[in-house]
Amino acid sequence: MTTFDFLLHGLSVAMDPMILFYALIGVTLGTAVGVLPGIGPALTVALLLPVTYGLDPAGSLIMFAGIYYGGMYGGSTTSILLNTPGESASIVTALEGNKMARAGRGGPALATAAIGSFVAGLLATLALAFLAPYVVKLALVFGPREYFALMMLAFVTVSAAFGDSAMKGLTSLFVGLALALVGIDQLTGQARLSFGVPELLDGVEVTTLAVALFAIGEALFVASQGNTGVDKIEAVKGSVWMTRSDWARSWKPWLRGTLIGFPIGAMPAGGAEIGTLLSYATERRLSKNPEEFGHGAIEGVAGPEAANNASAAGTLVPLLTLGLPTSATAAIMLAGFQQFGLQPGPLLFATSPDLVWGLIASLLIANVMLLVLNLPLVGLWVKLLTIPRHWLYAGILLFATLGTIGMNPSPVELGMLLIFGIMGFMMRLYGYPIAPVVVGLILGPMAEQQLRRALAISQGDWTTLVATPVSAGILLVATLALVVPLIMRMRGQGAVLSQIASDED
Repeated sequence: MTTFDFLLHGLSVAMDPMILFYALIGVTLGTAVGVLPGIGPALTVALLLPVTYGLDPAGSLIMFAGIYYGGMYGGSTTSILLNTPGESASIVTALEGNKMARAGRGGPALATAAIGSFVAGLLATLALAFLAPYVVKLALVFGPREYFALMMLAFVTVSAAFGDSAMKGLTSLFVGLALALVGIDQLTGQARLSFGVPELLDGVEVTTLAVALFAIGEALFVASQGNTGVDKIEAVKGSVWMTRSDWARSWKPWLRGTLIGFPIGAMPAGGAEIGTLLSYATERRLSKNPEEFGHGAIEGVAGPEAANNASAAGTLVPLLTLGLPTSATAAIMLAGFQQFGLQPGPLLFATSPDLVWGLIASLLIANVMLLVLNLPLVGLWVKLLTIPRHWLYAGILLFATLGTIGMNPSPVELGMLLIFGIMGFMMRLYGYPIAPVVVGLILGPMAEQQLRRALAISQGDWTTLVATPVSAGILLVATLALVVPLIMRMRGQGAVLSQIASDED
């Protein structure tokens, strides 16, 4: 069967009435929570992760993907109307979008963001469908040492990409790797770091950690900041629809944003914020009205928002084909797969083709649903922004606690939720990134298993890790990804010191 045949089969799976219902619930929940200020897609997905726990795997994962896409859509509403980006990738949208809203053009700004997200999501999902089989064919020839090298690349790039300091990123990663050691050894069957607590024999629950770090930690951090002022809600004045001039100025940025965002999202050290910044710079350079930038240029909303959503689909390429998360949201999605005993990777395409292709096809349908939901219901989403912050974060704490109890009604689990929530608060307080902890807990056991298999095959010879060009090349790239930013940072600090010295002279 060709990729086109697989995609048609996936559409037949996704068109099942129950699957459509799950997708509709997912996009509605994702948009509603994503619209709320300060709540980005990663927190949205982590918070709603327990909702999918009791459902069947296919329906819940499709609902999960809808939550992911809905959270990405919802973030633009907060950025445009409140100038409060829910995540770093929405910062660029706020630059021009909020200026348009203050000038009474919030409707066209929201419309170009929604339609641009739809166009980018549609094209990027089709690219995902046609690119994934080739990545899978490449991954099927990988052995234990190649997979271990891939895990090392994921560890290094995630640690280096998140946070202000590579050292803080690595510290967060090692916290996650330490938590991954808790439980029964996969090869020997011996209990490790369980301290006689039976609930710890199965290891630390990824869902509990994700909800605690992202939801509980964020709520505690916001509460610690106190009342820093009331956000002013910008009303959507006039029509939501775009004029003919708006359409003419938006369609090319939509396409350019898709072309920029998708490949960057698929890179191990990519990230949506890089794509949005590149898209904004490109539109500013190519615009016929560069003087409007900084005062509400519609191209500055259309391009970055398309790049943002295209990168969201791009992150699914390494996630589904290799099992490697390249963003915080992708790490939470990986936890969603694992809560059903599924491991994304090349074998998933062979063992569960209905699930994989149904999921990819449902993303196409979810994009249509999101466009239909977002344009007519802008007024409803704006009203959600009026929820007082103390009620909002109290609701998050309640929802996270009830979700954890629903999944595992255990005092130990609730204790871990509290401990990890406090840990997430402290990490935010001192500037340590959260995502590497989750990545370390998820990928740590797999990296350990592949390393021990490779050493068992080679009878303990460590040189086997670089015995093939593929594994050696991946480990070299991982080393460069760690060393090059450190050298550049040191050279930058040296230049600053020399400049200070010359100024004193």
